[in-house]
Amino acid sequence: MFTIPLGEDARLEPLEPWRAAEFLEHMNRGREFIGQHLTMPDAVTDLESSREYLADYARKAAADTGRIYGIRLADRLVGGVLFRTMDVERGHAEAGCWLEPAAAGRSLATRAARVIIGWAIEQRGIHRVEWRVAARNEPSIAVARRLGMTREGVLRELYPHQGQRLDVEIWSVLAHEWTASR
Repeated sequence: MFTIPLGEDARLEPLEPWRAAEFLEHMNRGREFIGQHLTMPDAVTDLESSREYLADYARKAAADTGRIYGIRLADRLVGGVLFRTMDVERGHAEAGCWLEPAAAGRSLATRAARVIIGWAIEQRGIHRVEWRVAARNEPSIAVARRLGMTREGVLRELYPHQGQRLDVEIWSVLAHEWTASR
């Protein structure tokens, strides 16, 4: 398995189904914080659902349609980044991130997202990487900005979450923009 250093005793590693118990513990620590803007905590509620969530991403990785990676700080899983979708043939992917409260504010999500987006563009030939974020999720919007993404617009009331429909902003970076900014 690979590990990519992110600085500050932090590293990035693939999240695989055999890590389901640890993933569930992480989700339980950050459930309320993560669930403010994401539905992931609703999907990962027990060991079986945790294993299935990671198994779904293992299937996506095998089919080359998605990936999920954990962010570790001092050997503890504290967040992650992912490609929710990935279409290599058409050259586009959707990236995202999450962190538990103890890891917020350290630029870990930005550093980890920079690693996976660089890989997607430079190694896999992805032309466009999207970042879809709840319009009220200022920390994730800040990550998109730090990654050099452009805000393209808002999908109004796109999905139901905690009894209301959320607006979702779409941010993106194109391969030539990513390369020029490096």
